[in-house]
Amino acid sequence: MKQTSKHILKSFATVFTVAILFMSCGDDYERVGEEAVKPLFPQGVAHNFTLTYTETIEAMGTQDSANSRVMAVLSSPLSEDFDNQRFKFRTFPNGLKVDFFDDNNQKSVVVADYGIVYTQTSLIELRGNVVIETHDGKKLETEQLYVDRKNNWVFTEAAFRYTNPEDGTVMDGEGMDFNKDFTFFKAHRTYGLMTIKEEE
Repeated sequence: MKQTSKHILKSFATVFTVAILFMSCGDDYERVGEEAVKPLFPQGVAHNFTLTYTETIEAMGTQDSANSRVMAVLSSPLSEDFDNQRFKFRTFPNGLKVDFFDDNNQKSVVVADYGIVYTQTSLIELRGNVVIETHDGKKLETEQLYVDRKNNWVFTEAAFRYTNPEDGTVMDGEGMDFNKDFTFFKAHRTYGLMTIKEEE
C-alpha cells in the first residue's frame, strides 16, 4: 500500500512540475518580416473568366431599354477579390489581357503578367512584360505601369520602349506619362532611334 501511494505521489509531483514548466514558458518571440504579416484570404476567386464592360449610347430611365456598345473586355486565368479588406483591391496573379474599344470600335490591347486594381482609389497597377498595342500599330513595352481610371491617365517610372510605325520612331527611356489615347505623351528621360521626315 505504501508503494502505491508513493508511486501516486511521484506521478502527481511529475505532472505538477511539467504543468508548471509549460505554464511558465511564454511566447515572447517578437515576430518580424513576413511571419509578422497576417495572411489575407480573398472573399471570392474566379478562374478562366471574361468580363465585358459596356456603355449605353443614350441615357436610360428605369423602364427603358437601349443599345449598348462594348468598351472593354477583360480576360484572365485567375482573379482574387479582396473587397473584404479595409483597403479593397482585386488581383490578377496569373496575368491579364484587356481589349479596349474606342468610339469607332477600333481595338487596342493591354497585356501584363500581373495586375492589381485598387477599388477605392481607381488606380490599376500592371507588372511584368506590360505591353500596350494601339489600333494604329503604336506599341509601348515596360515592366510596370499605372493607370489612373478617374483621370484617364497612364504613367510609369520604369524603363520603357515606345514604337511608332507611322514615323519610324523607336524611343527608349525611363519614366513617362500619357493620356489613354496617346494624343499627349511626355517622356521623362529618353534615348533611342528617331527618324525625321524631310519636307520636299
